[in-house]
Amino acid sequence: MHYNREEAEVILNADGSKPIYVQISEWIETEIMNGHLESDQKVYSQYQLAEMYTINPATAAKGLNLLVDENILYKKRGLGMFVSQMAKEMIVNKRKSQTLKRLVQELVLEAHRLQISEAELMEMIKAEQSEVGNE
Repeated sequence: MHYNREEAEVILNADGSKPIYVQISEWIETEIMNGHLESDQKVYSQYQLAEMYTINPATAAKGLNLLVDENILYKKRGLGMFVSQMAKEMIVNKRKSQTLKRLVQELVLEAHRLQISEAELMEMIKAEQSEVGNE
């Protein structure tokens, strides 16, 4: 497995807003979502991740184990960790039910604070959606 160290450094944010191990697990999820890691494909080891991100291997292992606990990855004794058959679907469901829901709640709350009407908020969302669609 090859990796680009410069690319790897960009994604970790050490400002304390989100633990490094969570960022590692989210990065692997994104790699799965983008098709860079497919079902039954071996993922990076904790030592490869530690080298890529200049972090402690235990931190990398904690990120990997989060995904094992969620059945997104599975372990093969002596061989490493691999992407589960249903990983992509599980990630989509998780992100819809947790991440997206939280973001929508924050958006609606902020719109309420700013006294933005539902119609205006919907127009803002539609405008952003069409802009993203044109990229």
